[in-house]
Amino acid sequence: MTDTTATSVAAPATASSTSAQATVFAIILSVSFCHGINDIMQSLLPAIYPLLKTNYGLDFWQIGLLTFTFQVTASLLQPVIGMFTDKRPMPYSLPWGMASSLVGLIVLAYAGHYVLLLVGASLIGIGSAIFHPESSRIARFASGGRFGLAQSLFQVGGNFGQSMGPLLAAFIVVPFGQTSISWFAVGSLVGILVLWQVGGWYSRMRASQATRKQFAHVSPFPRKKVMGALAVLTLLVLTKNAYIASLSSYYTFYSIHKFGVSVQTSQVMLFLFLGASALGILLGGPFGDRYGQKAMIWFSIVGVLPFTLALPYANLEWTMVLTVMIGLILSSAFSNIVVFAQELVPGRVGTIAGIFFGFAFGMGGIAAAVLGVIADMKGIDFVFQVCSYLPFLGLLTVFLPNMKDARKA
Repeated sequence: MTDTTATSVAAPATASSTSAQATVFAIILSVSFCHGINDIMQSLLPAIYPLLKTNYGLDFWQIGLLTFTFQVTASLLQPVIGMFTDKRPMPYSLPWGMASSLVGLIVLAYAGHYVLLLVGASLIGIGSAIFHPESSRIARFASGGRFGLAQSLFQVGGNFGQSMGPLLAAFIVVPFGQTSISWFAVGSLVGILVLWQVGGWYSRMRASQATRKQFAHVSPFPRKKVMGALAVLTLLVLTKNAYIASLSSYYTFYSIHKFGVSVQTSQVMLFLFLGASALGILLGGPFGDRYGQKAMIWFSIVGVLPFTLALPYANLEWTMVLTVMIGLILSSAFSNIVVFAQELVPGRVGTIAGIFFGFAFGMGGIAAAVLGVIADMKGIDFVFQVCSYLPFLGLLTVFLPNMKDARKA
């Protein structure tokens, strides 16, 4: 059973069209909900960096190493898990991945040493590596052919979780202390229960489709062109996530340093940026289905340039406005990049999801570590000035093939 047969799932013979459609959306929204829980756990880590910096006397390079540990753990494992599950889907692996993140939260809550913080970060990274490839496959399987919409709904859950993390940290972890991180384990338990039900649905649907005729997966382009396009998409993800890392890891420090705001105010500013990113993800996929993934990639990565270039020179009010616009525009690219890559390499949904989600995490981690070193050497203002030019790499989009013409052919 492969993912390109997902359209047949939308209308099982034993159900009416209406109920089948409701079942499909119930699965996509369930996976999106759990994506939100997963990413709340992830986003708690950078959200509590100011608290950890004070509690443990950390330097910026140690902050960067925490992000590096979490994201590179996820980055190295995700492509491997994606390739394995393309050959042997493992829907019941999802609750086990959530359990790994749950344990990571507990370790972070009660860590008595910096090394234990690294252990907790790596456990959350392992949970994320298990979650993303298989859950992305299930979302596509349940899409009924509306791949951009399904990917956006799946992604927006994660972005909503990322935006909620700083807000929850500001009003729960900051007032009640580091041990209050363990309270979020309740949400993880809910996610485990939901993912167990989703895994059961996916197993039943795969079994019901097992006797149907399978079709060969053929890319619409020659291998050389596919590899070149994947290289361009990879560089675009690098650009996007390096810039996102500068904001998600250091925006709170930047706002405190430049404008003298409180820790809680800086967390609210980060929430606004991540909330705008969630909205951009939600809108990006459906627009990609309508106007084409390449057009949305152009708009997202190149269209954000005026705002990133202006950000280092803005006052407090304009900084909040500009970061909201940056989050809204820049985040609309990722679901379209993933769908574009999945169509370049049909039948390898888990591999592509693992590579791009994993690469996204890994590049964000490497960028966070490098930017932390630069911040210690040159100052946090210099970091934001350098990062403002990163979206220029979005001009590489011109080398992507035209998918609409390939579909017509």
